[in-house]
Amino acid sequence: MKKIILLLFCLYAGIIISNAQTKNQKQIDGPVIKFEKMEYDYGTITQGADGNCVFKFKNTGNEPLIISDVRKSCGCTVPTWSTQPILPGQSGAIKLGYDTSKVGAFSKTITVISNANNPSEVLTIKGNVTEKK
Repeated sequence: MKKIILLLFCLYAGIIISNAQTKNQKQIDGPVIKFEKMEYDYGTITQGADGNCVFKFKNTGNEPLIISDVRKSCGCTVPTWSTQPILPGQSGAIKLGYDTSKVGAFSKTITVISNANNPSEVLTIKGNVTEKK
């Protein structure tokens, strides 16, 4: 009987120790940027319409997040963002303006460069601009 109790105790302790190690391995040190969405779809909009959108994110890591650059794929997009560090648990936003003066379908990318564990994230905007009547 003592052997069975000892065996069950060792088995239980082993499960607890392995579970604790798994949880610690999942935690990532440093800043982590987590976007609410990676793509913004304007849908069909009229020429000259409001081309502004916002990509919201949160620092889910345990160190301050610093966005050092936001690179656009063309001159038709204008990004703005805060250069202040985003503390752990805080949120931020990247505002993007798209020039809707050109008619036709579009798909553009914006690369966010930061000190996060994944140092670059690619965001996408897409839509279709129709001629103003």
